[in-house]
Amino acid sequence: MTRIKLVDLELPDFGVPREQPELPRSLYDLRLQAFSSAVEKAGLNAAVIYADREHSANFCYLTGFDPRFEESLLIVAKGMRPVILTGPENHSAALDAAIDAEAILYPPFGLLGQDRSKTRPLREILRESGLGNGMRIGVIGWKYYGAAETENPETCIEAPAFVVDVLRLVAGDVGAVVNAGRLMMDCTKGLRAFNEIEQLAFFEFSAAHASEAVKRAIFGLRPGQTEFELAAAIGLNGQPHCCHTMLASGERAGGLKSPSGKIIRRGDRFSVAIGYWGSLTCRAGWVIEEASELAAEASDYIDKLAAPYFACAVEWYETIGIGVTGGAIDALVQRRLGSPFFNLLLNPGHLIHLDEWLNSPVYPGSNERLASGQAVQCDIIPAVGGAYFTTNIEDGVALLDERGRQEFAERYPSAWDRIEARRAFMADTLGVRLKPEVLPFSNIPAYLPPFLLSPHRALVRTS
Repeated sequence: MTRIKLVDLELPDFGVPREQPELPRSLYDLRLQAFSSAVEKAGLNAAVIYADREHSANFCYLTGFDPRFEESLLIVAKGMRPVILTGPENHSAALDAAIDAEAILYPPFGLLGQDRSKTRPLREILRESGLGNGMRIGVIGWKYYGAAETENPETCIEAPAFVVDVLRLVAGDVGAVVNAGRLMMDCTKGLRAFNEIEQLAFFEFSAAHASEAVKRAIFGLRPGQTEFELAAAIGLNGQPHCCHTMLASGERAGGLKSPSGKIIRRGDRFSVAIGYWGSLTCRAGWVIEEASELAAEASDYIDKLAAPYFACAVEWYETIGIGVTGGAIDALVQRRLGSPFFNLLLNPGHLIHLDEWLNSPVYPGSNERLASGQAVQCDIIPAVGGAYFTTNIEDGVALLDERGRQEFAERYPSAWDRIEARRAFMADTLGVRLKPEVLPFSNIPAYLPPFLLSPHRALVRTS
């Protein structure tokens, strides 16, 4: 009989990589070729990718840089050299892009107050870039839409009106400007749903550092600190974030809150999340040492919430794999945690990339199958509230077939050693037995200490 128990254990030091894996320019050339082919197969004559500071993953995937402060456009038209439009502060990055592209300064993408007196008409720039009357032009922002959301999903575009309006003028009445986000973000066909070995190694680097920061937050947590003081002590290393740093205590805990000057007190609720490109690690629990410190109405916190949650997470980890449908993942979570008490939020799993949430194949009845090369986030979030607060494990894994695993191990042996050590810890200590293709990237994989002042006591599965 399987049981979930709270036991004393030693969380291994898996180590953190010092050198960040690089993505060679040749990889970006291959991506651009694949993108151009996808654009043509979709019946489009050209594509325009919009980016800003918050929404840059699709643009960065092809160009190798993310615009800072400003907006940018990448224009890819058949038979033409790609064009990158930026404001003045990103122009040098565009000149050094990872693809062969013409960099054009477009002052309106700059900040207010900067010189815009020499702005060329956007219509003129777009036409010189290969766009013209009668074309079918795809626009890629950061989402796409379905029939449940709007009567015309194809024309629902999340890019600035002044850009889309001019694109429609250029295409004319016989052309069309349409949302082409699926080319990048569809779970089964989108280019970014599948990662090269180099990209996965990059994500492992990110995940190792992000999870170590969360580990330092847990092991460094002390009543009397302010949230700011704890956040300063967890040692962020300056990598670009896929989401803002989250750390909160007491009534502030949970949700998406940034650190504040609040003093962390014994008995508080607590939550922390750190995400770098390709990774996110989150944990939530109590600033106490043992269950006797819980409020009387939540004295059964372990039996009622934490243990069933951990049992579900174990099954999630042991079920996920190549060829598994998102519907199967959703069904197992609903079977275990589908009662109103757990009040699950969001999809219990999603694809992760440079952005924290690329898309999710995990939803009721989904026939979308997980595949080799995908990076997947465990994301089972019970919004229980009340005296029970919540519990949480959020970490990322990659899926790689046998050939992919062999290549990863040969090219990135140190990363592979960390992955193997994490798998062994999950199996031998936590009782979580992964399929061969499931590669944990977090340095606190499936580790769940409910009482954070006793970080060496965590939940395990025994039989």
